[in-house]
Amino acid sequence: MAHVFRWSVYFIGLMIFSLGITISVNVQHLGIHPWDVLNVALFDLIGLSIGSWAIIISFILIIISWILDKSYIKIGTFLNAVLIGAFVDLYMWLDFLPHATHTWVDIVIILAGIVVMGLGGGIYNAAGVGSGPRDGFMLSISDKTGKSIGKVRIITETGVLLIGLLLGGPVFIFTFVFTFIQSPIFELTYLRMRPVVDRMTLAKKHYSNSSSTG
Repeated sequence: MAHVFRWSVYFIGLMIFSLGITISVNVQHLGIHPWDVLNVALFDLIGLSIGSWAIIISFILIIISWILDKSYIKIGTFLNAVLIGAFVDLYMWLDFLPHATHTWVDIVIILAGIVVMGLGGGIYNAAGVGSGPRDGFMLSISDKTGKSIGKVRIITETGVLLIGLLLGGPVFIFTFVFTFIQSPIFELTYLRMRPVVDRMTLAKKHYSNSSSTG
């Protein structure tokens, strides 16, 4: 029962995070997250789908992380790699989210997308069932080089952004705003949710043990 609760939180977090990505992609002319810049650029250049490229890149990062440090790779990492891309494609297919209006409303839409991504990321990470492919990749690089996680994140995302830009991805002002808004929301949500998840998991485990012995 305890595991069911933890995994439920994880899946809900992934769905919310993917929703935020889709919202921001719909107003991509304002700029999107560096990793999504690369996904959209590859989609425009080669085809497939934005979600498919998210999955492909995630598995490339998992392979690199596996070589560098297996400790960050768990079942949740693989599910993250597949499900975020799948959820993004599903939301795009359902087509129920607002599209670009090319007015000030688009700013509200992309801000909503950034906030939703921050909330979703904090929630699914609070479940504690495995780092995402990108997080695991950056953590393993940090461990191997001895550089701070923040510095590795900046260097990595700058490199990804440059590749996406060279490939023609959508880069604009909000590409640079993302980190400053999303990261604090992610951190706050994670710090608030992690104790709740741990406490609820422990309570459910205790109840399950009491029921089995009773």
